[in-house]
Amino acid sequence: MTGEPSKPKSDRGVMRDGERNSMPEREPSASEDIAAFVAKAKAMSPFAPGSRGRLVFALDATMSRQPTWDMACALQADMFREAASLGSLDIRLVYYRGFNECRASSWISDSAVLAKLMSKIDCRGGNTQIGKVLSEVRREAVASGVRAMVFVGDAMEENVDDLCAKAGELGLLKVPVFMFQEGGDATVERAFREIARLTGGAWSRFDPGAAAQLRKLLRAAAAYAAGGREALLRLSRSDAGAASLLGQMK
Repeated sequence: MTGEPSKPKSDRGVMRDGERNSMPEREPSASEDIAAFVAKAKAMSPFAPGSRGRLVFALDATMSRQPTWDMACALQADMFREAASLGSLDIRLVYYRGFNECRASSWISDSAVLAKLMSKIDCRGGNTQIGKVLSEVRREAVASGVRAMVFVGDAMEENVDDLCAKAGELGLLKVPVFMFQEGGDATVERAFREIARLTGGAWSRFDPGAAAQLRKLLRAAAAYAAGGREALLRLSRSDAGAASLLGQMK
């Protein structure tokens, strides 16, 4: 779905697997809260030797996304294969759909498990909930560390300033966000580009139904999550898509 941003929505917590009720609403970060998680971020080593890469794979699962959701199901194994050549990777699936539904899986290290989970999820009509996704990634980054986030979507119907504030927090935590936009909506592009910029990540567009384009983008993000900037640099020597992403990252 496309169009101008609507009024800000309540940013309620993301539901984990097995939970029946959503978490209490989170208030915006106070200055002392920001200072606390920035201090923790500085103490973290996101690419410590021997550590497993952690990538949040976030998808818009509203009704318009069904074709791309099915395509992502078929392509997600490529992320694991790319990461396997560099080290290891755990993926946490986060998606939103319907009326105020936003869910997160546990950390998954097996592509077959992720594919099975995704195959059980159908897309449903509803508005975007990107703010909830960014809040969930922030929570997880503070709790246990996240190396990168991938978002795949075609719409943005939220308050851009609110999203940018959340993106800025992820930037302070050194969690780059790769915003992959399907289609050419200019309002969506501006928002996605800014979220990527504030987090030190990158934005890229792919054509509707373009599996080859999306595959390359997901492989590049997995390379970064598993091996950091150096891994993305190596991939960029043979992959124009990876080179484009690398060129945008701080």
